[in-house]
Amino acid sequence: MIEISPEIVTLIMILGVFVGIMLGYPLALPIGALGLIMGVLLVGPKATFDLYYTRVFSILTNYILLAIPLFVFMGDMLEKSGIAGGLYDALYLWLGGLRGGLALVTVLVGTIMAACVGIIAASVTMLALVGIPSMVKRGYSKSLAAGAVCAGGTLGILIPPSIMLVVYGPMSGLSVGKLFIGAFMPGFLLSFLYLLYIFIRCQLEPAMGPPVPIAERKVPLAKKTAMLFTSLIPPSILVLSVLGVIYLGVAAPTEAAGIGAFAATILAIIYRKFNLKVLIATATSTMKLGGMIFLISSLSFAFVGIFIRVGGGEIVSKFLLAMPGGKWAVFGVIQFLVFLLGFFIDWLGIVFIMVPIITPIAAKLGFDPLWFGMMVCVNLQTSFMTPPFAYAIFIVRGVSPPELGVTMADIIRGVIPFVVMILVGIVLLVAFPEIILWLPGKMIK
Repeated sequence: MIEISPEIVTLIMILGVFVGIMLGYPLALPIGALGLIMGVLLVGPKATFDLYYTRVFSILTNYILLAIPLFVFMGDMLEKSGIAGGLYDALYLWLGGLRGGLALVTVLVGTIMAACVGIIAASVTMLALVGIPSMVKRGYSKSLAAGAVCAGGTLGILIPPSIMLVVYGPMSGLSVGKLFIGAFMPGFLLSFLYLLYIFIRCQLEPAMGPPVPIAERKVPLAKKTAMLFTSLIPPSILVLSVLGVIYLGVAAPTEAAGIGAFAATILAIIYRKFNLKVLIATATSTMKLGGMIFLISSLSFAFVGIFIRVGGGEIVSKFLLAMPGGKWAVFGVIQFLVFLLGFFIDWLGIVFIMVPIITPIAAKLGFDPLWFGMMVCVNLQTSFMTPPFAYAIFIVRGVSPPELGVTMADIIRGVIPFVVMILVGIVLLVAFPEIILWLPGKMIK
């Protein structure tokens, strides 16, 4: 073992993770290797291996985290059911005549599907395949179309059932059920801000989102109403089957995830999209994504264990608590760090590395833990739309039909206003904390 000051160790471990990521290695490798090397050098091989074994085992056997593959299965199966397409068609007839109406429809469908999916890959892909061709072919600005898809699709990682919240709960010691219920109002707030931006922008610049011609929307009122009603039934069933049982205290998130996976499969059967090929594809993608999440989470958790063991957590805590300006200055710095990390690191890494360190600091400052946790989760919404590490941007670029000519520059220009809307939402949640706290207070125990 060697002797190094905690300040130097903290700097080495933080910068080491960044260097590894910048060199292009998958997040799990630099985090796992750096924690192992520093642990062996500083606390000895036996203590390091014991700590790694304990923390990795605790993640892989955490009952709450079992909800992750179940929600992934549910979201992937729902994507293949074609529900989003029917909902888009129904809302298109109602709102297509407005300026920016198709972009509004895209965000609304994203909001509704967010309460059913929980993984952004599925929701962004669904919206991109359905929404971008519809908008671009009707003269919409490519940047507005791409921005609406990215913003609407990423709501699935915040509005329950959300994998992010399932992961955040155990890392912060918070109830996943309360996080689910607490995320509803912030999620709807962001959706409202996105809709408001699109509406105002298209009123000021009509060429960005021209109304759909009347001939395309000439459908009897009774038929439009029936289409809307029938398209809303499946997501309503899924929301009630998952979130309803949590809110009413009937089941925990893990059991609710199982119910949701079963309900999504039944819906795929009803929509005649279920077959052996779909089942194998869904199971395969569930294993791949679930395995990736558990690999990153277990190694990140072990890394944090070493980081805290060698005094890094205490150094960070002292540094933040000693800042001038009081608790709101510290809160602002934490939020800025989370926002900045979102440019470079996957949200999983941020949650597993940052949350165990900043949660005790928030408690010392007197912040409500549920409110503070939701503020971090809302902030992490930006990470999906801030390049160079931006899931949503790359998904939209990858699935957009080449003949439409949607470029990376179009997408980046399109997401910037929506990132600003998230920052506006954060300010509103600071000013009105009851937006987060009111609904969880009404939960049935």
